[in-house]
Amino acid sequence: MAADGFPKGRGTPEGAASDLARAFINSDVELFSKTCIGLYASNGPVEYDSFMRATIESMKQETTRKDLFPQGPTSIAKVFAARHLSRNGPASYGYAAFGFLDVMFVDIKVRLGNGKSALNRTMVIKEKDEKWYAHPAPNVSPLLSYGLSEESASVADFSEVYDVEK
Repeated sequence: MAADGFPKGRGTPEGAASDLARAFINSDVELFSKTCIGLYASNGPVEYDSFMRATIESMKQETTRKDLFPQGPTSIAKVFAARHLSRNGPASYGYAAFGFLDVMFVDIKVRLGNGKSALNRTMVIKEKDEKWYAHPAPNVSPLLSYGLSEESASVADFSEVYDVEK
């Protein structure tokens, strides 16, 4: 658990998704790079590489700015338990094409600088090293992310699935 009371690290899907949110909240390029899945041979490796480079550059610029964008995330408010996609295709495709051990998603509610909140859905992938990684741009691989945006809203908090020390 991180100091904010939410999961961290690549030992759980919720930890990887929470670390991705923290990377954006803190414009932390190192955490972003460590948390995200590496380049893999999908239908869009060039598109994914471009996304990663542009995001890292944007994060670097953000760390030099003093002003806070009101629509930007400031903290994690809630982490939901990871879920498998309703359709079998994405996980099967990930296993067959790339050797992924699992494909899931995590919904995370973040607080915004303007006092509102937003829900972010993060695809997470378990690699051969038995660690979970966030996929920040699942749209570059439509077969892997098929149905992700159509999933119902998450209801179970991560603490309902894991024994969490308070």
